[in-house]
Amino acid sequence: MSNAKSSSEERQRALARWEGEGGALGRAAQAADSLDETELRILTRLGAALLGEWNTIPTDLQRAIFIRASTPHGSGDGARLKSEIARFLHDHKDH
Repeated sequence: MSNAKSSSEERQRALARWEGEGGALGRAAQAADSLDETELRILTRLGAALLGEWNTIPTDLQRAIFIRASTPHGSGDGARLKSEIARFLHDHKDH
């Protein structure tokens, strides 16, 4: 089996697993893990922007992003995402 075919099949399996588990965020176990509508809208826009630039991103970074996006997240990740969103907005407030 060629590396390209193997890689493609791995991506398909990872995406199927990701979707089957409720997407990258999974199901929140605690209220602190839940993202509100504004946070979800921010992630949606960032995701759309990322997809728009995807072909300009180096392949190794594409792989790292894909792996991170397709890895199931656990309890507490919603709270971590909230913190990362807040930090992102703070760091880019002047843009």
